[in-house]
This record gives sequence, C-alpha cells and structure tokens, in this order.
Amino acid sequence: MRTSNHLVGLVNFVTFLLSIPILGGGIWLSTKANSSDCLRFLQWPLIVIGVSIMVISLAGFAGSCYRNTFLLWVYLFCMFIVIVVLIGFVIFAYVVTSKGSGRDVLNRGYQDYYLEDYSGWLQKRVTDDSYWGKIRSCVRDSKVCGKMRRTYGGYYESADTFYQRKLNPVQSGCCKPPTECGKVYNNETFWSDQGGGLVGNSNDCLKWSNDQSVLCYNCDSCKAGVLASIKKSWRKVSVINIVMLILLVIVYVIGCAAFRNNRRMDNDESYGETRMTKAQPSRLNF
Repeated sequence: MRTSNHLVGLVNFVTFLLSIPILGGGIWLSTKANSSDCLRFLQWPLIVIGVSIMVISLAGFAGSCYRNTFLLWVYLFCMFIVIVVLIGFVIFAYVVTSKGSGRDVLNRGYQDYYLEDYSGWLQKRVTDDSYWGKIRSCVRDSKVCGKMRRTYGGYYESADTFYQRKLNPVQSGCCKPPTECGKVYNNETFWSDQGGGLVGNSNDCLKWSNDQSVLCYNCDSCKAGVLASIKKSWRKVSVINIVMLILLVIVYVIGCAAFRNNRRMDNDESYGETRMTKAQPSRLNF
C-alpha cells in the first residue's frame, strides 16, 4: 500500500533538487549589477518557477513520506493547477505560432521577414515600447550582428557570397536592410544607397542606419525576425512541455493513489482505536 507513497516521495525529491539550480540562476541574475536588460528580463520567471517547484516538491515529499494527508492534498491541488496551466500554455503557444514564416527572396540564400505575417497577439506584444526596448537591448547586447562578419585575407566576403548565406531570422531582420530597399552591399552590416536608392515603400528603408548601434533594430523586419526565432523556440518548448505534461499526469495519478492509501490507513487506525476503546472493561466502583 505504501509503494505509491514511496514513488511520489522519490519523484518529488528529484524535482526539489532540480529546482535548486533554477532558483539559483534567477538569484544570480538579479544580483549582477552590470547585467543587461536581457538578463534582468529573465530573472523573475526563473525565480518564480524555481520557488514554485521547490514548494510543491516539498509538500509532495513530506505528504507521501510522512503520511501527512493534508500536505498530500495541498500537493495534489497545486499539481492539478500546474497541469491545467501547462495544458493552456501548450494550446496557446500552438495557436499564436500557427501563422508566420520567412519569405523567400529571388537569388538569395536567406529569407526576409515581415511583421504582418504573424498573429495579431504577437504583433501587439512585440511592438509594445516597453517590451521591444528590452528585446532590442537583448539583440544588441548579444552582438549577433557583429558575429556575422567574415574576412578572407583581410577582406570582407563578396556580395555574391553573402547573398547565398543562410542567415537566421534575427540576422536577416535586424542586421541588414530589407532586400526591397535596394541598398548596395559593402559588408555584412554596412550598406549604401549608391546605384540603388529606395525601391520599396517600407518604412524600414528609412529606419535603417549604418550606425552599428542602430542598424535595423527599430525596423519591423527586426521585430518579425525576433518573432520567427521565438516561434521556433516555442515549438521546441511545446514538445518538451507535452512530455512534461505526460509525466506530471502519471505522477498525479500516483499521488492520488497515495492520497487514497493515506485516507484508508487513517480510517483504519481510527476504527482500530475506537474498537480498542470499546473493548476495555468498565471499572466497577465499590
């Protein structure tokens, strides 16, 4: 009867250990005085997730190993909430990432990205000034554009070579002007108007700057590139969440069995104590 209790106790001991580095990572980010907005943006989700997992794991461990019915009930209630939230997140992530992808460009190895191709909810979030300020800081501080540069014998790669490169969404959207602008390649992050000028109506053509701290970080193409990157990440996370959801459901079922065992054992003990009380002979008063 106690097998389910032992399984719940073991599983929650492991999850408690896993919560320690998650919580530690969040605390470490919050104490770094020189951390960028990108790191500060991540610290609170890590701390909340770490504390939540730690508290739920302790309740499940104590409730199963010490046969505390109340703690096990609290554990099952919290686990049910986590399962419901996880199901909602998986569905939500699939819905908001069902639209949007890069557009192929003639004679180019990379794709261009357009903000209007993505779901309205994602567009609203990424165009919000407070959110985009943090994300833009992340992209700039990661130096993703500077890492694009390639030199051969002290010279930058040729335009034809660059045009055939497979750029990731952030590199394509944030580090170069959109192809429709008709700008002329000098190097990966420096483009001139010579011979081309503006051939598109996109506002991104005006927002582009050869200033290495600006580039196309304010462009809609950059926001679209970030959304394309987020979409890929969310799809991967959704697969992991589905696996976690299956495991949590299994643990929840085991926890329910442990809860029933505890209730049954509590009732048996109460029934045994009642019978022993009734079986005791009454004292005779002389």
